[in-house]
Amino acid sequence: MNRPTLPVTLALPSEEDTATLAERIGAQAGPGDVLLLSGPIGAGKTHFARALIRARLAEHGLVEDIPSPTFTLVQSYEAGPLEIWHADLYRLTHPDEVVELGLTDAFETALCLVEWPDRLGELAPPGALRLDFAALPEGGHRVTLSGDTAWAARLAGIVKDFTHAEP
Repeated sequence: MNRPTLPVTLALPSEEDTATLAERIGAQAGPGDVLLLSGPIGAGKTHFARALIRARLAEHGLVEDIPSPTFTLVQSYEAGPLEIWHADLYRLTHPDEVVELGLTDAFETALCLVEWPDRLGELAPPGALRLDFAALPEGGHRVTLSGDTAWAARLAGIVKDFTHAEP
């Protein structure tokens, strides 16, 4: 199998493209996987997370409102046997608060999507998939995916279907 080299930067010209990428990565992700979503406000992080969560819930016939966890800090969902945590760490001031939220324990057992992962400090799992989003002036988004060789293998069938962009 031809494995992509990470990091790889993809163009996501529409919200539908962002959702499609989220659905495909979500289909490859499971318990113990952590997705670190970086980028400025409006870059597509929450749209990506919502699309991934909706797709995983839909696999089990579930439909839920997927609010942004900006004020609650963490929202959790049950997609069949898979627990999904969606965290927005923007308002945290110290990595110790991550432990208090139970997020470090969830890294072991749940699929975790973490917005503003810089707030994790040294608590960021080394095997996480990093997605760095940027809004494009002409609309849409650009995302740079980076992670270890295991993620490169898992993403091989996904990234080939997207246009590669300059970082």
